[in-house]
Amino acid sequence: MTTTTFIYALFAGLIPSFIWLFFWVREDILHPEPRTLLAAVFLGGALSVFIAIIAEGYVRDVVSDVTTRYILWAAIEEIAKFIPVALIALPAFANDEPIDAMIYCITAALGFAALENMLFVMGPLAHGDVSMSIITGSMRFIGATLLHVVCSASIGFALGFTFYKNGYWKWIATLIGIIVASALHAAFNLSIINGTVGGALQSFAWVWGAVVILIILFEEVKVVQPRVPRAESGN
Repeated sequence: MTTTTFIYALFAGLIPSFIWLFFWVREDILHPEPRTLLAAVFLGGALSVFIAIIAEGYVRDVVSDVTTRYILWAAIEEIAKFIPVALIALPAFANDEPIDAMIYCITAALGFAALENMLFVMGPLAHGDVSMSIITGSMRFIGATLLHVVCSASIGFALGFTFYKNGYWKWIATLIGIIVASALHAAFNLSIINGTVGGALQSFAWVWGAVVILIILFEEVKVVQPRVPRAESGN
C-alpha cells in the first residue's frame, strides 16, 4: 500500500463523515457543543473500531452460527461506539441539555464510520480498483454510515429523554438504547447478507426512513423539560 493510497482512503473515510457531522450538529445550533469536545468524541469513536475488531474476531472464532455471530457483532459495535461517549462526553460540563447526548452519540458513530469506511475503501484502492472504491465509498455514505448514526442516536435519545431523571432511570435508558441500537444494526446486516439486490435496496430505504424518524426524535428531545414538583396546597 502506497502513501497515496492511504491518503485517498483517509479522505474517503473522513469527508463523508464530516458532511454528515455538519448536518447533524446543526440540530443543536442554538447551544453548540465545544469543538474540542466533539473532536475528542469523534476521535474516540474512530479508535473504538479497534476495540470492535478485536472483540468481533473473538466472536468469529467461538461462535459458528452466522445469525448469532452477526447479532453479537452488532451489539459489540454499538457498545464500542458508546464507550467514548460515556467516558468523554457524558461527564463533561458541556453536557448540560437533553439534546447533547444525541449529538455526542452521533459524533462518535461518525468517527467510527470514518475509520471503518477508510478500511473498506482501502482494499480496492490497494489493488488499483478505483471504480470499486468509489462504489464502495458511495454505498457506505448513503447506507452503513447513516445506519451507524441512527443506531447510536437511539442511545442518545434514550439518554436525552431521561436527562432530568435520576441515575437509575439513566442506566435503564442506556440499556434499552443499546438493545434497540443493536437490534436495528443486526436487522440491517442480516437483511444485507441474506437478501437479494432488491432486498438490499429496501434495507437502504428503511435506513433513510429511520433518518426521518431521527429528525422527529430530535424535535422531541428538544422539548424535554425537568418535572416541576406539584405545589403543596395551603390551608
